[in-house]
Amino acid sequence: MTFTPFHRVVLTTDVPEDRLQAGDVGVVVQHYRPRGDAPEGYEVEFFSATGETVAVVSLPATSLRAAGSTEVLSVRGLARV
Repeated sequence: MTFTPFHRVVLTTDVPEDRLQAGDVGVVVQHYRPRGDAPEGYEVEFFSATGETVAVVSLPATSLRAAGSTEVLSVRGLARV
């Protein structure tokens, strides 16, 4: 599936260097089409519960899935660095 800008997505893998975990919800800010050996990818922004940016991360499409209409958002504390 190709996501468009502002599409809500769910992380499917942990990204420990950015304190992100599988299941975190983000918003697509940029789509990168595949080129040569480079896979399709996305720039995704992740926010705190108060709307502050936690991380903006470049991710391969395989690390994301669409958020579902039957899923409920929840919160968790960020891991300490």
